[in-house]
Amino acid sequence: MTKGIFYGVGVGPGDPELLTLKAVRLLTECPVIALPRTGGSRTLAYDIASGAVDLSKKILLPLDFTMQRDKEAREQSYQKAAAAVLPHLSAGRDVAMLNLGDPSLYGSHSYIQALIRQAGYETRVVAGITSFCESAARLGVSLTEMDRPLHILPAGSGDLIEGLRLPGTKVIMKAARGMGEVRAALKAAGLYETTVAVERCALPGERLCRSLDDLPDDAGYFTTLIVRERV
Repeated sequence: MTKGIFYGVGVGPGDPELLTLKAVRLLTECPVIALPRTGGSRTLAYDIASGAVDLSKKILLPLDFTMQRDKEAREQSYQKAAAAVLPHLSAGRDVAMLNLGDPSLYGSHSYIQALIRQAGYETRVVAGITSFCESAARLGVSLTEMDRPLHILPAGSGDLIEGLRLPGTKVIMKAARGMGEVRAALKAAGLYETTVAVERCALPGERLCRSLDDLPDDAGYFTTLIVRERV
């Protein structure tokens, strides 16, 4: 029997119209849709994808992940998720795992992909539009100019001030839980006034902030900051 293929499919940041044609085609063709979740029965990725593709007749496979920072607990959740996918692949059914934004950017997919590949199955990735690219589009700003680099900084995972010293544009993701610290770091680096942000990009309740003074300290998890160099 031919083995199934495991796909990581990016569904973009929120608007179903941002799914690529390739993503729509694969979600239409794959009989099994894997739904990563960190609590509850609904997933945002499913809500987005179902706005572009009829998933009502698909086999839905919830994959539960932990938000704990404990490495062992996270690894156990990855192993359990991969174990849930493998029987479908063994039976010849392709599986598409939904991923917010792009699967290669802070996605749980990469961990599952590695485990499934180790088990001898084929894996493929379908790129999606990232939250920071769509945020830049919605704000009407450029992420790069000429030879200036672009850096992606996850807030709370290192020395943010050091990262802000890098040349070029900086994108700060996962900033919601430490917005006070992020503001302080931006002020210390002299970049507070050149920073713009989008809360809940392409989702209901979206907020475009051309000044950080307009962004509350309790901004939600889906908040992206774009830090531009002074010129």
